Formats: sequence, C-alpha cells, structure tokens
Amino acid sequence: MEESAPRPEPVSVTPARRRKRPDIAADAIRDRIVEAGLSPGDRVPSEWLDPEAVKVSRGTLREALKILEFQGLIASKTGPGGGIFVTAIASDNAIRMLDNLFLFSPPTIADIYAIRKLVEPELAASAATGSLSVPAFEAMRATIRLYEDEPATAEEEYRQRLAELDFHAELARNSPNRLLGFVAVFLLSLLRDMTVCREIYQEPHPELRETGLHYQVRLLRAIRAGDADRAREIMRDHMVEAEKYMLERAAVRKRSGSTQ
Repeated sequence: MEESAPRPEPVSVTPARRRKRPDIAADAIRDRIVEAGLSPGDRVPSEWLDPEAVKVSRGTLREALKILEFQGLIASKTGPGGGIFVTAIASDNAIRMLDNLFLFSPPTIADIYAIRKLVEPELAASAATGSLSVPAFEAMRATIRLYEDEPATAEEEYRQRLAELDFHAELARNSPNRLLGFVAVFLLSLLRDMTVCREIYQEPHPELRETGLHYQVRLLRAIRAGDADRAREIMRDHMVEAEKYMLERAAVRKRSGSTQ
C-alpha cells in the first residue's frame, strides 16, 4: 500500500553563487583550524584572528566569527583566560538543524522507511559482531522493560511507543560506524516530529506493541549469540512490518479526515 500524502519538493544543492566576504573568511579560519589539528577546547591563536592576517576588515572578521559560532565550531569566552576556543558540535544540535531543513516540507513515511530498511539491518548485524558493549546491550534491554506490561492509560501507551523508538536509538548511538548511527538517529527524530506519526503513536494498538516486542527480543538474542546474518534478517523484517503498519494507519487517518 502506497502512502497517499503529497510528495515534498526535492532537496537540491544551492546553485553556486558569489559568496560574501564573511563566508570566505569563515572558511579560511575553519580550514586553518583543521590543518593545524586543533581539537575541541583548544584556543584559536589570536594572530589568526587579526584582520590583517585574514585580509578583511574588522567588521567582516566579526561576521565571520559569528558564522563559525553559529555553526558550532567556535565559542568565545570573556575575562581572564578568555578568547576564541574550538568547540565540538553536539549530535543533538546537528540533528535539530537537519530537522529544521525538513520542517516545512517533511519527507513521507515511505521516504523514511526506504532508508531505515537499509540502515537498521546493518546496525543490527554490526552489533552482533561484538561491537555492542555490555552496558549498551543492557540499555537496549532496559527500553524493552518499559513496555513489557500492559499500559494503564493512553499517555502510558504513548510513552511505550516512544520507548520502542528509544530501543533503535540506543542501537544507533552505540554503532562503531558513527555516520550510519547518526543517519539512523536522524530518521528516528523525523518520525518523532512528524504530526501524522505522533497521532499514530497515540492510537491504542496492543497488537503492535506485542509485535515490536517480539522482534526486539529476538534481535537481542541474535546479537547475544553473535549471529550477524540472523540479526540483519530480523531487523529487516521488523522494518518492513513497521512500515506496513505506519502506511496503513496514515491512509486510514487520511480517509477519516476527508470524510469529516
């Protein structure tokens, strides 16, 4: 069953344009930080930030530093020991910025699951090869315990549905492939933020909880046994089943809305 929601506008790379001086200066400072091998917490040498060294005006340099600070690459500190310091971009902040990219033209549920069906099975297989630490394994088991019991209220059932997503987030955050893990967490963030998904998650559906629990228990067993092929297969089946349910519920909601 195909999702009937309107297709979003494709994401395209901004055409080349004449860049402004602050952007060029920001790139020059960024490149120098990378080439010098500076790490988060290191002070950016003050001589690098001299307008004459960067060959721009003081105003342009201030704008360049604002750009780098907005991007999360540097932070300024005042007072004794102050200056400009290299900072690390938090994954949550990066994901929130990407969420905003799709805020007014969100992807469809089918778009998201097209990628989840590729990414999550590989995360599961990787975890089964021994990359998942004991604490990470226990953290995944802990998320399952949150929805083992029957929910007493609609709010509790909603929290249980989010706990199911937390299971996948724990798997992604502990992947040795940081890029793969980041993509998976980003997809989960999109699902959490989409209005139609939030509405679906708030619907009572005990059978879905049992189905998700069944897949996740089997997956943990495969990971513990070190069976990468089995873990990949279980996760792929899990994603196919989850996509089918989400698309069906989205279609039902759309039909219900059109008849009101």
